[in-house]
Amino acid sequence: MRLTEVEQAFKDIKHDLAIRPVFHQRGERIEAHIFVAFVAYCLHVTLRNLARPCAPGLAPRAILEKFSTIRMVDVHLPTMDGRRLVLPRHTQPTRDHQLLLDQLKLRLPAQPLPRISA
Repeated sequence: MRLTEVEQAFKDIKHDLAIRPVFHQRGERIEAHIFVAFVAYCLHVTLRNLARPCAPGLAPRAILEKFSTIRMVDVHLPTMDGRRLVLPRHTQPTRDHQLLLDQLKLRLPAQPLPRISA
């Protein structure tokens, strides 16, 4: 039963992330592919376990699709001395996002601090 569940999770996650084995002739590429697939599986299981108590019918794929509209952007502002002020920002969650975040007992991280680049 667990093997079937793991295989299905890998199939779903590989589809969701659009990862495919490419040039597996090299050992480090095989290891990287397995690592990414394993981390994706961990995310899948974590999301499923977070959703189970509050929304048993909510699949990890649906959660990922819902949150896929939240974006992280860097706003670049020129300074008078030729450098740039970089403001990394994530978009604000919609009411639906916030409801889902509250149900899963999650919160978005604070907006990152600005930085100066040359």
